[in-house]
Amino acid sequence: MPTVRVVTDSAADIGAHLVRQLQISVVPLTIYFGRDAYLQTELALDTFWERLGAGERAGTSQPSLGLFEEAFERLVGLGHHVLCVTITGKHSGTYSSASTAGRRFGSRVRVVDSLSLSLAQGFQVLAAARAALDGADLAHVARLVEQMRTRTHLLILLDSIEHLQRGGRASALIPALTRVTRMLNIKPILSTVDGMLRLHGLARSRERGLERICLDIEQLRPLERLAVMHTRCADRAHQMADALAERLDYPREEIPVAETGPVLGVHAGPGVIGIAAVRQVT
Repeated sequence: MPTVRVVTDSAADIGAHLVRQLQISVVPLTIYFGRDAYLQTELALDTFWERLGAGERAGTSQPSLGLFEEAFERLVGLGHHVLCVTITGKHSGTYSSASTAGRRFGSRVRVVDSLSLSLAQGFQVLAAARAALDGADLAHVARLVEQMRTRTHLLILLDSIEHLQRGGRASALIPALTRVTRMLNIKPILSTVDGMLRLHGLARSRERGLERICLDIEQLRPLERLAVMHTRCADRAHQMADALAERLDYPREEIPVAETGPVLGVHAGPGVIGIAAVRQVT
């Protein structure tokens, strides 16, 4: 029986050590600064934030069809079946590109939309890769991801909506967010619903926003996985992880804290705190 290997895109924000350990193939999205284009793997995170902070306009684009085809062809050529888990197709063309590329390989390649992003997507990828290395077949690994995504939740506290407005990937949210943030200096909390970013709540300060997120995560217990992500605010993210561990009686060492890559940074800006949580099967 062919073994299974997992492919994902760089929006999953999986650390390099886990990529190597679990034999995950990562296809990079493209980051734009004006006419300058960089594969995410070629652009240092500090360089990205320096250019963004200097006022340069940034954007993102899904990986090309050819990059997915190359990844699939290499793995299929080695005798593997392939499961590809992508960033939500509701805000990116990545799923469409991967699906089109996968058709060339018939039943050897299957593409699943995570309906999420960053570490919420990453949790699905990691679960798939571990199951694959344990010997699960392609149907089993795909089913595991499809079941896990129904239990996966993502909450994001924005510091401002400036970068979300520029990015244009959540245009349906912008009119309502603009009204409340201008009038009241409100901090919006976003969530993903069926892969679409939605307004989850509003807070009058960053502290109240983080408290609201803690309360909402408490309602999801018992939890299988929990992580904190951030953009340029590591101290605040670690404090959030400490608070969640204490309030949820969850092992602190099992709550990773990670800075997200440019894909989320382009559209969310600095000062963002996000929580990815996966409910236990009950």
